Amino acid sequence: MAIAEWVLPNGQRADYALFKGLEFYGIVEAKKWDQDIAGQMAQPKEYSREVPFRSDYLLVDNQMGDYKVPFIYTANGRPYLKQYKEKSGIWFWDARNPKENAYALEEFHHPEDLALKLTAKNPDEANQDLVNDNDFPKFADRDYQVEAIKNIEEAIKDGKKRILLAMATGTGKTRTAIALMYRLLKHKRARRILYLVDRNSLGKQTADAIKDNKIGNLSISSIYGVKELQDKLPDASTKIQIATVQGMIKRLFYNDNEEEKPSVGQYDFIIVDEAHRGYAEDKELSDKEYQFYDQNDYVSQYRRVVDYFDATAIGMTATPALQTTDIFGQPVYSYSYQQAVLDNYLVDHDAPTIIKTKLSQEGIHFKKGAEISLFDQASESIKSEKLPDNMNFEVKDFNKRVITENFNRVVCDYLAQNCLNPNDPELGKTLIFAATDAHADMVVRLLREAFKKAGNPVEDDAIEKITGSIRHPNNEIKLFKNEKNPNIVVTVDLLTTGVDVPEITNLVFLRRVQSRILYEQMLGRATRLCPEIHKAVFNIYDAVGIYDAMNKVTNMKPVVKNVKHDIHYFVKRKDEFGISDISEQYQIDLSAAVDRKIKCMNDAKRKDFERLTEISSIDQWARDLVHLNRKAFLNEWKNIEQLDKLQGDKPKQYISNAPDEYVGIERGYGQGNSDPEDYIESFNKFVKEHVNTIPALQIVATRPKDLTYDELKKIKLELEKNGFKEHDLQSAWKSANQVQTTADIISFIRQAALGSKLVDHDVRIHNAMQKVYGMANWNMVQKSWLKKIENQLISSTVLGPNAETAFSSNFFKRQGGYKQMRKIFSDNADQIIYVLNENLYV
Repeated sequence: MAIAEWVLPNGQRADYALFKGLEFYGIVEAKKWDQDIAGQMAQPKEYSREVPFRSDYLLVDNQMGDYKVPFIYTANGRPYLKQYKEKSGIWFWDARNPKENAYALEEFHHPEDLALKLTAKNPDEANQDLVNDNDFPKFADRDYQVEAIKNIEEAIKDGKKRILLAMATGTGKTRTAIALMYRLLKHKRARRILYLVDRNSLGKQTADAIKDNKIGNLSISSIYGVKELQDKLPDASTKIQIATVQGMIKRLFYNDNEEEKPSVGQYDFIIVDEAHRGYAEDKELSDKEYQFYDQNDYVSQYRRVVDYFDATAIGMTATPALQTTDIFGQPVYSYSYQQAVLDNYLVDHDAPTIIKTKLSQEGIHFKKGAEISLFDQASESIKSEKLPDNMNFEVKDFNKRVITENFNRVVCDYLAQNCLNPNDPELGKTLIFAATDAHADMVVRLLREAFKKAGNPVEDDAIEKITGSIRHPNNEIKLFKNEKNPNIVVTVDLLTTGVDVPEITNLVFLRRVQSRILYEQMLGRATRLCPEIHKAVFNIYDAVGIYDAMNKVTNMKPVVKNVKHDIHYFVKRKDEFGISDISEQYQIDLSAAVDRKIKCMNDAKRKDFERLTEISSIDQWARDLVHLNRKAFLNEWKNIEQLDKLQGDKPKQYISNAPDEYVGIERGYGQGNSDPEDYIESFNKFVKEHVNTIPALQIVATRPKDLTYDELKKIKLELEKNGFKEHDLQSAWKSANQVQTTADIISFIRQAALGSKLVDHDVRIHNAMQKVYGMANWNMVQKSWLKKIENQLISSTVLGPNAETAFSSNFFKRQGGYKQMRKIFSDNADQIIYVLNENLYV
């Protein structure tokens, strides 16, 4: 459809349009018009340019390009259809900007919408203001969040109407969105924004985040008027409105009260949270089908909401689906789970614990003619039936197609005896995925029985079901997030997406899912950092084989992350670490290990320690350790050794006599869930076969001193793609050789390629730093900076091949970078990095 013409209902073209003020009055056929129009379609009449017409009407001549009004429409009465997009819909063009293209709307703007468009700031000017503004809110100023916002703003500047942002669960999509809204409103690029969610709990969570996140001393909600879920329409002053997709569908398409129906121009931007949830896939009807069916029955309501408004739509998701990219296009920015783990913004998961039972291995079999019990879900009653044929069920069918209480009992017994302890909140919380609501009830009951049987009875509200069937699910979610109990929650679908509980350290799978997106959302419930409980990794307990089933397709495979050491590790390596020269990081790590141990001690053991050391409070002593100066810290070493001697309580072991019986567990490594020896052997084989074909591997093996931090991250990602990660190598090495090691990935690669000896990460860095400490008689300021260099090297593994590269990292850049290091160390700045690199891998 050409912009310079309008289509009449009868299919004819017209070159002129008639307006009164801002209200559209009709289309005038070429060279014919009627001067006496009062809101009716023009009647054909000969036209002359010299004929006068009333001053409150305005004639627009498209062919001449002489636009006398800012906004132009064209329509033929057909509702907008994607497959007929050039021949349907109400097409709108903002004639103030000839470079902008026309686009289709479902309805005309209200006069108020057009009045607001006229008073809005020029988009080009607002876009440039955004480009020039490098001040990002503190609550969303991580590098990747800033980059995400910049990429979205660039897409807006380029005129994109559909934009997609992909960020891993737990990396702060909501905070990023709030920061983006703040910037759009601040620079008047948006006058009103709709924040769309798919469930009430997410809407409440977003509203709370808008209230909690602040600019200076003011919350975002106090700076800009915010309407929440219960508010149907915004006020004139409202800048942000939160709504559910379901609520907006009702207001737009099933609303008899026109006054409550939002206008197409009510929002300038729509931010769609959890945009992977498409509700129904769109279907385009063929020309023949269109004659018999209503297209509205085949268009997802989710998409209809987005398409209804004359607004730029920004979708946010951790797991883009096909229908997501169909609506929003490819992501303008992506931040993956693997990258977030490598950047220490998320936690990795440990090798899964595969719980095996006799039934899960052999399956459940019913013979032809057997009389079995059937549960009728509709009537919630049990009936009997004789089987006409043999029936066989594998573990993937458990709890869905076949109800097996004995299987669930064995799994719950194992979890209660070996894995979970709701009575110790410092061990984190647990989320269990059940197959159905009735299955969730069963698991809650069996777990309570299992803890009682294990000699560890729990409070009644320590284990609860949270599904859509309970009376106040949002209240229970809030308790799960903020209170001690519930500690273990059993859910079906309600908590699979969008719920943020950082204390979750255990995921238990008692159901299979076929969707990669749903599986990754489930894993995402446990990825968040939680320093309060020293969360380093999270655990997966898999009783139905979902980990292996999804491992080939998921994007959330385990990534490298070092695990903190226990007290015995530090005590054993006292001489290696050089206790006379304590580093700040060493003191922090040891203090954390002390804290973890005392939290697991019972009252009797705690009193024994206080008596033997003459310390009045073990808790206060542990809290003070990290703040002591070097001399005072060394004076506490005898007490640290005393704490190491105290053995923790071992859990009791119980054997189930149920018809199903415990077979064992399996710790799998890598993509094939290999045993430790095979995993190490396959890693060594991979390195030898690829050391000459993967450039980064060759650098690690032959020239580690030339390695950059970015190259190290790339090689970690490459190894992870092939199933190898640092933490699993350390764990497998310990299992295979009965020797604990904290060797980093570089040491493992060199051991595989060259046969080099594995050296613990901290020890290797300490030895190299001793060479640096011996280079000169450093003054106090220089010694302080050497400690910072050592701590940074412990954290990042490598600094860089030369001083200029090493001191350009974000940590040193904030301190003044290479230029500042030259001032502090004079000519020795370059020599420090040279000596370090020469001695790290000798």
